Amino acid sequence: MENTEKLLEAAKEAAYEAGEIQLSYLGKVKKIEFKANNSDLVTEADKQSEQKIMSIINAYFPGHDILGEETGCHREHDSEYLWVIDPLDGTTNFTHNFPHFAVSIGLIKNEKIILGVVYDPCKNELFWAAEGTGAYLNSESINTSKVENLSGALLATGFAPGNPDTLEKNLVYFREFIHRGQAIRRPGAAALDLCYVACGRLDAFWELNLSAWDVTAGACIVREAGGKVTGFDSEEFDPHGKNILATNIFLHDPMKQVLDSCKNRVG
Repeated sequence: MENTEKLLEAAKEAAYEAGEIQLSYLGKVKKIEFKANNSDLVTEADKQSEQKIMSIINAYFPGHDILGEETGCHREHDSEYLWVIDPLDGTTNFTHNFPHFAVSIGLIKNEKIILGVVYDPCKNELFWAAEGTGAYLNSESINTSKVENLSGALLATGFAPGNPDTLEKNLVYFREFIHRGQAIRRPGAAALDLCYVACGRLDAFWELNLSAWDVTAGACIVREAGGKVTGFDSEEFDPHGKNILATNIFLHDPMKQVLDSCKNRVG
């Protein structure tokens, strides 16, 4: 049986250390690179944050495997544990000195998400949860909102860069939800969006074409906060499944109904 306290200790230490790296580069980035799709950005802060996180996890758990956004999958050990890392979620925000970005560290055991830590260094907010622990913001317990109707809901989404097809599909959903919800936000960091659902700042979040490192940690935190996380077409959530719906439970069925009603238009 895993030592949950030690797993959380490692993840929190890694998140704090990576956050310090990000703040040291904020407003001072000298080199911005583009990934293969010529849209996703990567900076020195992304790379150094991932290196720091990996070094800390390897020091605590040298037999565990790691999936990082910048360096890919490291499965040298064929472990039942897979750490899933987004070293800097919200790189575009970061490069524009827009203070909404985070470190995201999730842990999967035998294909099941068991832990999540997300750290916003600008606000010094650490969101964390492990299976069965509940969810927390720093040391305070958090829960999802109690909003029951879409008309009173603050929703959020994101738009995948460099993918025109996904952009057009999500604009269909966006148009539907903007007429049904109270308002929609597009902050630009999926990990934080999920944490905001967990603590009740947002009532629901949906997005397409995401990667496991975008959602693994946040999904755990939403669930432990009392929320619900699924794919668009399934009650089970697969972090590799490319789309996500996370809600406060009350809004899940209404949100699913809207998503389903758009299927013929998005293909």
